[in-house]
Amino acid sequence: MLAAVDNPSHATEWALAEMINEPSTLERAVEEIDKVVGTKRFVQESDLPKLNYVKACAREAFRLHPVSPFNVPHLSITDTNVAGYFIPKGSQVLISRVTLGRNPKIWEDPLKFNPERHLDANGSEVALADPKLGLVSFSTGRRGCPGVLLGSTMTTMLMARLLQGFSWNKNPNVSSYNLSEAEKDLTLAEPLTVFGKPRLPNHLYATHATRFLN
Repeated sequence: MLAAVDNPSHATEWALAEMINEPSTLERAVEEIDKVVGTKRFVQESDLPKLNYVKACAREAFRLHPVSPFNVPHLSITDTNVAGYFIPKGSQVLISRVTLGRNPKIWEDPLKFNPERHLDANGSEVALADPKLGLVSFSTGRRGCPGVLLGSTMTTMLMARLLQGFSWNKNPNVSSYNLSEAEKDLTLAEPLTVFGKPRLPNHLYATHATRFLN
């Protein structure tokens, strides 16, 4: 239950901070939503397979800014070799999400927020999980997160609705946001404070709020 709340909100906050610092990225994501969904209704779950760039932004946030530094520990039940390393039976195995997601041997310019790195020329649908373990957002295999579909949907929906429903702008007193991490965890060192202005017809917000309250 904690993961269902923390992971989508954590990824969305980091992605929004990165995108506001890079307006062209934010503009491209909003343009995609307007093209696929329009401005006369809110994003629905059925729209998500077509929002490839929005999902690429979420995936990039998972890669660069994981919610926790390590995955859940795994226990080696037998002697084994992985990539030339001997792992004896009984070893506790931990994977560093941060180191893996920022590994320069896997990712070009790894510290740069670049959603385009997750798009291919064939237009293949972007997935937030990576079975090749280039990043660890939901783990993989038999001990992988059972909520990968739910988590992916919640994260993409949250991002898409925030981007579609509001125009986001910096605090006029801030030239750029500090994107360093807090000392005790991987959250933003300084809370993200931005200005949101509704960009859809007023009746959509009223109708949506009424449905939610009822």
